[in-house]
Amino acid sequence: MSLKLAVAFALVAIALARPDSPPSYSYAPPSRQDSYDSPEVFETPKYEFTHAVKDEESYNDFGHQEARDDEHTQGSYYVQLPDGRLQKVTYYVDGDSGFVAEVSYEGEARYPEPDSSEEHTAYAPPPPRNLYGTPV
Repeated sequence: MSLKLAVAFALVAIALARPDSPPSYSYAPPSRQDSYDSPEVFETPKYEFTHAVKDEESYNDFGHQEARDDEHTQGSYYVQLPDGRLQKVTYYVDGDSGFVAEVSYEGEARYPEPDSSEEHTAYAPPPPRNLYGTPV
């Protein structure tokens, strides 16, 4: 009897907690005080950062540096490729000129020699079996 009473109270509580109408969302354009034309809204961006990772165990070697002053951004990044070359990208953005990048490579690609001493066995699928697991 007390279980039925507890369930009834829980259902009443859920019904009373439910809002009468779903929430409404609206959008209004920014007021004149929030105008993007006012110089107080945005400060000119200025920053610098650098990071690099070199982990011999996992062969990770890469880095990035960038500097920005107002509308002029310049930077570079590099990564050690699996074939032994170092790929470098130097870039800049000046106002509305877009992203301008120059890619270069250092070193020569090296690939491991195939090891012919190992015997490679071709894969063969298992023989077909019936429902009882015996070969057909």
